Amino acid sequence: MTIEYFYTQPKTLLNKGTGFLTGYSHSLNPYTGCTFGCSYCYVRKMPVSLFRGAEWGTWVDIKKNAAEVFRKQFLREKSKGPVTIFMSSSTDPYQPIEYKEQITRSLLEVMVDDPPDFLFVQTRSPLVQRDIDLLLRLGEKVRVSMTVETDREDIRKHFSPNAPPIKARLKTLQLLDDAGVPTQATIAPMLPSSEQFAEILRPLVDRICIDDYFMGDGSSGKRTRQLGINALYEQLGLEEWYHPAAYRVVYERFKQVFSDDRIYVSQEGFEP
Repeated sequence: MTIEYFYTQPKTLLNKGTGFLTGYSHSLNPYTGCTFGCSYCYVRKMPVSLFRGAEWGTWVDIKKNAAEVFRKQFLREKSKGPVTIFMSSSTDPYQPIEYKEQITRSLLEVMVDDPPDFLFVQTRSPLVQRDIDLLLRLGEKVRVSMTVETDREDIRKHFSPNAPPIKARLKTLQLLDDAGVPTQATIAPMLPSSEQFAEILRPLVDRICIDDYFMGDGSSGKRTRQLGINALYEQLGLEEWYHPAAYRVVYERFKQVFSDDRIYVSQEGFEP
């Protein structure tokens, strides 16, 4: 698959938190587009993707001078009141191009000098471990949420073949925990998993968030249905996993291993 990269000059970086993210004052996306290109990604049905004229996962806009633009806007917003940031809502801040461009790292460097009230980092990339030095400087004002939709690598390859392997994400959770960075494992969207999933995660995190297509795509599952994801479940003979009540199976398995106050469901698990 050919991937095209473009450089853009953003006028703003912080967007008002709305909808699913109303708990945050702002969302922050270091890039537009995401080369992980997961099949179930709800952004595929959002205007940023629909009006692009190119398949989601095949292009990325790199925001030049992002740190400079962000610093000015960030300080301005801080002067008005508390600033809580969700990074990121429509891209992965640690997708492969970040190795080279370091846009996300440059934004963190701004934040460690004058921290926001809270920063939530949502990723599925092991690259986040590169920035442990900066994340530690944010102390309790940051949480890294690592997407681990399943413990089954065969399932991961069917639904998100271009995303990092599960083992690499688990190893990253261990490294973050060892370093003392606040973390959680986010099972979102919840994919078919084994009965051992909870036991695998228990040594790595003490906080879990479970979400599915029906609660978490911002439209009660409508965007996901438009993607035709149900056909993939049928093809794999896993129809029972594509149902609004399916998350209860995973939730009950995790209740056997984690205390109730350590398991969050959907939106509550992403709150500041």
